Amino acid sequence: MLSVVEIQSLPRTAAFFDLDKTVIAKSSTLTFSKSFYHGGLINRRDVLRAAYSQFVFLLGGADHDQMERMREYLSALCRGWNVQQVREIVAETIHDLIDPIIYDEAASLIEQHHLAGRDVVIVSTSGAEVVEPIGQLIGADRVVATRMVVEEGVFTGEVEYYAYGPAKAEAIKELARTEGYDLSRCYAYSDSATDLPMLEAVGNPYAVNPGRALRREALARDWPVLSFSRPVRLKQRLPSLSMPSRPVLAVAAAAVTAAAATAGLVWFASKRRARFSAL
Repeated sequence: MLSVVEIQSLPRTAAFFDLDKTVIAKSSTLTFSKSFYHGGLINRRDVLRAAYSQFVFLLGGADHDQMERMREYLSALCRGWNVQQVREIVAETIHDLIDPIIYDEAASLIEQHHLAGRDVVIVSTSGAEVVEPIGQLIGADRVVATRMVVEEGVFTGEVEYYAYGPAKAEAIKELARTEGYDLSRCYAYSDSATDLPMLEAVGNPYAVNPGRALRREALARDWPVLSFSRPVRLKQRLPSLSMPSRPVLAVAAAAVTAAAATAGLVWFASKRRARFSAL
């Protein structure tokens, strides 16, 4: 039987999730376009363009060229935005906009990984001001997201760190180094072929609602393909997705093991007494 110390000394593992069309049913950034409009950050033309971009994104995903155009558009769009105002708009509207589009299947997976003692990490190309609150909402332990340059409280339009393509894999490997994750035992989930480096970085890659390019790769590499199709509000399925920390889970697991062992000894002793009484 493993002791608590032995359980805690096991190599750590994590599950890495792309966000858009993997955990939630839409583009996280574009979903807030109307809220940004009402907050005075964008105009009607920008709202219409965001709606069209959302349609294209949902229809067929986004390849490398489309992602680059999206990055350039959003970088130019957010130039001059007040960072605190963006955070306040996201905080005020996240439950109305994001909660209803979280896939039930993704929420269940997050719960299962937490119960197995794994950290859950969201790795998204969207901006940190949007991704971090969503990560908190769904109970993620960590978030990797794009960071914009900020000067005097406003976005300059420059990108400090772009969480896209190979950069996602590099971030995962850096987390493995600092947090002690055994990547060969870790999991990753994504819908896009642009996330192939992230999927290749772990021992258990999964394609979720994949576009054609990723589906071909998944079938060629014999990766599991998952279909998520049931968005549901979190409060309709669970009171909260926030799970106990890994040490707490380890102690709980040890306690369950010890209880089972004790029950077994009590049963054996009672049977033995009954056998001797019959003699």
